Amino acid sequence: MLDVCLPEMSGLEAIQKLSKANYNLPALFISGYADVPTSVRAMRGGAVDYLSKPVDADLLLTAVRTALDKERSQRIARADLEQIRDRLASLTPREHEVLLYVVSGQLNKQIAARLGVVLKTIKVHRARMMQKMQTKTVADLVRAALKAGIANADAANGLSA
Repeated sequence: MLDVCLPEMSGLEAIQKLSKANYNLPALFISGYADVPTSVRAMRGGAVDYLSKPVDADLLLTAVRTALDKERSQRIARADLEQIRDRLASLTPREHEVLLYVVSGQLNKQIAARLGVVLKTIKVHRARMMQKMQTKTVADLVRAALKAGIANADAANGLSA
């Protein structure tokens, strides 16, 4: 919880410094000087809510719950992304290449032809890649790739040459 008017720096400056230092914690602003421009700056700076003093206890508790729920969701999403990135890092270069082809919609036969290998080799690479990525379906693999920033179009563009 931050007040807009703090002794050393404003709450807006504090949230900005925390954000630059990668402390992405949800913030609640409380102020006796509530105005639209300040509240907009606070919300753009990452505030979950902006409450005017005096603050109703129920409203404050609801805002705190919302902030905690938001932080929990963000923490889960970060952990999920980190796991996906670790799995991607465990792939061999060839498995990663096969992943990109699969995500771009290529069939095993097409991948084998593009890479100049036999179909069985692609099936082996694909099975290992799916196992390392801990995905059971292509849809799961695509979702994981999208979370990691590997978009279908990017994959296809990078491999079409």
